[in-house]
Amino acid sequence: MFETVCSLPLSSDLFSQAIHPNEPVVSVGLASGHVQTFRLPHDEADSDDDASTLSSRNGRGHIDTMWRTRRHKGSCRCLGFSVDGEMLYSAGTDGLVKMARSESGQVENKIAIPTERNGSIDAPTVIHALSPQTLLLATDSSALHLYDLRVPYSKVSTRPEQSHHPHDDYISSLTPLPASDMSTSGFSKQWVTTGGTTLAVTDLRRGVLVRSEDQEEELVSSAFIGGLPSSGTSRGEKVAVGGSNGVVTLWEKGAWDDQDERVYVQRDAGGGEAIETLVAVPDDMGMGKVLAAGLGNGLIKFIRVGPNKITSEVVHDETEGVVGIGFDVEGRMVSGGGQIVKVWHEAAGGDSLGKHMMDSDDSDADSDDSDAEEARNANAGANERKKRKKGKSGRGTGPDVLAFDMD
Repeated sequence: MFETVCSLPLSSDLFSQAIHPNEPVVSVGLASGHVQTFRLPHDEADSDDDASTLSSRNGRGHIDTMWRTRRHKGSCRCLGFSVDGEMLYSAGTDGLVKMARSESGQVENKIAIPTERNGSIDAPTVIHALSPQTLLLATDSSALHLYDLRVPYSKVSTRPEQSHHPHDDYISSLTPLPASDMSTSGFSKQWVTTGGTTLAVTDLRRGVLVRSEDQEEELVSSAFIGGLPSSGTSRGEKVAVGGSNGVVTLWEKGAWDDQDERVYVQRDAGGGEAIETLVAVPDDMGMGKVLAAGLGNGLIKFIRVGPNKITSEVVHDETEGVVGIGFDVEGRMVSGGGQIVKVWHEAAGGDSLGKHMMDSDDSDADSDDSDAEEARNANAGANERKKRKKGKSGRGTGPDVLAFDMD
């Protein structure tokens, strides 16, 4: 279904990735506290320079590092672009949210995450721009903070407008639900979160609406998928939830008490592999209703929803779990985990795009950072991920250069 176009080695373990909504741009947040933003070549060959793109006949092109900086003193736990892509929000274990221009990386404001009752830092787990007006931030303590972005970025209040606790454990994923037909703004006002062994739905105005029964398994990831056949009480809209035991459960929108379908993605005698991340394959790719599931063993499996069957799989990494999956505006899949980000193209007949090399143009904006300090932070971040992801190990630091698959 997909084949590798290129691989981007990272200088330390990946904690988060974000894909620009309008441009072929990918940002990564690392265990060392660095944030780095890449620009991918356009998918269609330029008439003046066929060698400038990923899909040109000779397969050559280059990936630019737009900017790179040590953004947080601790690990950069989560990233998210604004709805229009103008801003990039990052949150770290230093207890700060930073709002930066996505084009330049210039920070325009900082928000201190509310501390826990004992005064300790409440580390972030998810950040998401729900609309141009609302930023959502989830934390280890199960807090869900809502920030008002209607004021200029430089004056955003450091105090959340609302705070909720939809779960008893840290919030592991957040998926917005589509705006209703009655919506005048077109932006979501409700979202699904997973935390511990429960799923919850929260409303922008009414707070936490419902929390599911205990599912007796840790819920790790989630994704919305619509446009399914509707029949009986089914509206054709479901939320897929990835569990720590290798099972994806499907929940009918509006019926949140319990799951209604189960898909066994990766189970064996020793137990299942955690579904670390889930994303719906864009409809305009013409593949039907398909989910991409990133597993703790480095596999990405594709699930056709309806028949509920595994259609194919690819390998992101042979040892490290998949932390993030997404699709850029060109329809390329971007997967991240361990110390590598991979860009994938939809498979087609003929030569594999993964066999081609591409030129690179990488620059490091942090030449003043000491290698020793970065290594210490990378190791600390790897240990932190071990605690949160049950046995996943880091591989130390590596050179911050680009390299491409040759197999």
